[in-house]
Amino acid sequence: MTAIAADGLPLAGTLTLPAGPGPHPAVLLLQGSGRLDRDANTDRLRMGLGPPLAAAIADHGIATLRYDRRGVGATPGNWRATGFTDNHRDAAAALRALAARPDIRADAIGVVGHSEGAIHAMSLGTHPEVAAVVLLAGFARPGESALRWQAGMLARDLPAILKPLMPALRALAARYLARIKTTRTDVARVAGLPVNARWMRELLIHDPRPDLAAIKAPVLAITGGKDIQVDPADLAEIRRLVPGEVEIHLIPDLTHLLRRDPSPASVRSYPRLLRQPIDPDLLTQVAAWLAHRLRP
Repeated sequence: MTAIAADGLPLAGTLTLPAGPGPHPAVLLLQGSGRLDRDANTDRLRMGLGPPLAAAIADHGIATLRYDRRGVGATPGNWRATGFTDNHRDAAAALRALAARPDIRADAIGVVGHSEGAIHAMSLGTHPEVAAVVLLAGFARPGESALRWQAGMLARDLPAILKPLMPALRALAARYLARIKTTRTDVARVAGLPVNARWMRELLIHDPRPDLAAIKAPVLAITGGKDIQVDPADLAEIRRLVPGEVEIHLIPDLTHLLRRDPSPASVRSYPRLLRQPIDPDLLTQVAAWLAHRLRP
């Protein structure tokens, strides 16, 4: 399936339909940050969220659309020059394309977002045509505050031999952030490396709290107790801000990768965790919640 972004860019994706005749309720799946394809994979980090989540949702009679980011997979464009707001506009375009299909029920469409995708799901959740919102590891504070929390957690995870370098590393991170804020181009060199500067600038100033306060659809928010990229405490803020039906779950041992890990939370465990499947209980929980809201 192909959706057309506002600037005419074709977004290549996969529409997974459930068994049986349509039209079907459906959800749009929005992935996290980075050079991600429709299944939340990069060349070096293969999260593989798309297929198992789409299959679990299809088992409950709901279709799923997921798509490649700009400059990734079959979608043209330049990933490094793509901004955070571009990602939001692309998500809105994919939502419109999904709702326009004759085999999809336009009155029964939800959005499911993970990490950055959850932030875009919050924005789409303010649209009257969205009937359900699922937030997996979504933060509920300004972008710069969320990134600073994440950086602090990652710094705590450094090997003991590097702990004496913490002051120098904090100073380096502060200079990196200050340099990003002064850039004016889509792509800039920071510490000699090209970075997607516009995406970072736009994320730093984005505040998802007004979107959360404007959501009218039911909301399911799930964050893992072992998440070191998004503060699990933000679940309480999501519950406070969403004016309507909201259900939050803090799942012990669940990590940002949506795998469970009984070991101490650490980014160094990511290669091992990525060899495991997405937590099956999480998939069942999300699919069953969506079926209750999207199917009569």
